[in-house]
Amino acid sequence: MTDFFQYLINGVLVGLLYAMIALGFIVIYRAGRILNLAQGEVVVFGGFIVWTFIAGASLSLWIALPLSLLSVLVIGFLVERGIFRPMIGQSIFANVMITVGLMVLMRGVMLVIWGADAQSFPAIFSLKAIEIGPLSFTRSLFIGGIIALGVFAAIHWVFEKTRWGLRLTTVAEDHVVAQSMGISVKRSIAIAWAIGFVLSTLAAVTFLSGQSINFLVSEIGLRALPVALLAGLESIWGAALAGIIIGVGEAMAAAYLDEYTMGAMSEAFPFVIMLIILLVRPQGLFGWKIIERI
Repeated sequence: MTDFFQYLINGVLVGLLYAMIALGFIVIYRAGRILNLAQGEVVVFGGFIVWTFIAGASLSLWIALPLSLLSVLVIGFLVERGIFRPMIGQSIFANVMITVGLMVLMRGVMLVIWGADAQSFPAIFSLKAIEIGPLSFTRSLFIGGIIALGVFAAIHWVFEKTRWGLRLTTVAEDHVVAQSMGISVKRSIAIAWAIGFVLSTLAAVTFLSGQSINFLVSEIGLRALPVALLAGLESIWGAALAGIIIGVGEAMAAAYLDEYTMGAMSEAFPFVIMLIILLVRPQGLFGWKIIERI
């Protein structure tokens, strides 16, 4: 029974990490109706920015992290302004393909600046495990789960309780209606991209703490995509629940099914769920019913 609870809670913590990355998908999609397939590259790029300030410039965490978040905030604005703003009014296919182009571009930039070799990411959190009774947890995942819940609460409050967030919600529902109310759709989409980059960097800090980083780590974005689709590409708290479902399912598959499938089941589980949800309920568990789907 102890092993079961260990797998269960580890799955919850990993799922919350997936959910925080998926939140980047959701924030951008809500405002701009763009499914950003380069989300994994955004996570790794943010991680490299943090690595540069801490390991490259030898700055303390308390200086490096705010500088990193400010840097990716600006980069998010520039990406929207230079790449996605000219695509407003274009077809869904064109917007999806431009995110594939962004994926290739960001990988190329990372290779040119930081190279292909893996770099040792600073241990933001202590490597000593957190022990609760007979259970033991990786400190970065445990603290990251708490951070993720705080991020979800903050994003929910912004979107539901602040005038600025309500404007973003209006843009998410209908661009024409938002413009008729005097809301700048272009500015709202730019803000969403900036928020998406910041959220991705926070996820990178949690995911990469004490590990290695190179451009191949971007596959984490693909593992978070099923979470966004399961939740529905508009639901904030739905992403947290969907992340827990995916994370726990993946952990249980690794514990009890991988030995019979040569390790394949835990790798395939998120994508099996993604296919099922697209076939049965394309808008996701908590998504809006009238949405465009690729």
